[in-house]
Amino acid sequence: MATITYEKASRRYDGADRPAVDGLDLEISDGEFLVLVGPSGCGKSTSLRMLAGLEDVDEGSVWIGDRDVTQLPPRSRDIAMVFQNYALYPHMTVAQNMGFALKIAGKPKAEIQKRVAEAAKLLDIEQYLDRKPKALSGGQRQRVAMGRAIVREPQVFLMDEPLSNLDAKLRVSTRTQIAALQRRLGVTTVYVTHDQVEAMTMGDRVAVLLDGVLQQCASPRELYDRPANVFVAGFIGSPAMNIATARLSGNDAMFGGATVALPRDLVAKADDGSVKVGFRPESLEVAEEGEGTIAVKADLVEELGSDAYCYGKLAGDDPEAGTTVVARVDPRTPPAMGETLHFRIRPDELHVFSATTGDRL
Repeated sequence: MATITYEKASRRYDGADRPAVDGLDLEISDGEFLVLVGPSGCGKSTSLRMLAGLEDVDEGSVWIGDRDVTQLPPRSRDIAMVFQNYALYPHMTVAQNMGFALKIAGKPKAEIQKRVAEAAKLLDIEQYLDRKPKALSGGQRQRVAMGRAIVREPQVFLMDEPLSNLDAKLRVSTRTQIAALQRRLGVTTVYVTHDQVEAMTMGDRVAVLLDGVLQQCASPRELYDRPANVFVAGFIGSPAMNIATARLSGNDAMFGGATVALPRDLVAKADDGSVKVGFRPESLEVAEEGEGTIAVKADLVEELGSDAYCYGKLAGDDPEAGTTVVARVDPRTPPAMGETLHFRIRPDELHVFSATTGDRL
């Protein structure tokens, strides 16, 4: 077990106009489960591979515990990695796959069998130890790959989108198992995913990347309640946060026909007489038409059983008219398509960002 530290770590590929990872500063505590998340091409897998030693670090350094591992080969870093495609040897049994790294390391046969048996029991795959990978389902193969990492007893687990090949239902159950297993073992874990729901449900903290730059690293609740900028606000949460541009008049923000009073200190930080405002679908409540409400014409109602979401566009003559808005509505009495609804934003649930930089005000 160990801490992990990225110190201004960068990786640039030949011919690229910008670094794949740009000056990453990040510290991961001993025993923490940290999730790297972001859209495709944001640098999350490259960051993980830099830690694993599979990618060079062009600038800065990477530390595991009190060791600078920047120039060390992967085998010297005391890590175990779980890949997206499981990377199991097809000609070996489950037990042989799980114990192969220990065999190469010259561990006694009795110790290998003991560690494999313990990991198999932990993962509930004892009955599959004599099978070949081709005889297993995707979820079972994923557990074998996890078992191969566990028997190594490394300081750090690295997981690169290990659930992306599983079907939706199995992903939900397996991510729960992985999170519970990590907490039981207490091994520092860095987990990469593009799925923000996966990130929010698994991680102690979540690091959001965009274009190789760390945007914010915080607990799932803090990311949701206090996103650092417009990108994080729109990326975290499903459905995504609604974002609109609001004109300022004194201390009031005006958009979609609504007028919302803002704290004076926020208005003082604004520029160009406008701000970006954000409000989550669940922050809207149906209200009678009047001052302070926004009018939305329903284009689609998505009924999910326990929830329903209305997708529509801001109505009226406002410059923001036509902006798409998503609102959570009562699933028992959903609106009809084409109906115009009036919503009020709940007090203290409006997020305000700079119109030029996108940073939170």
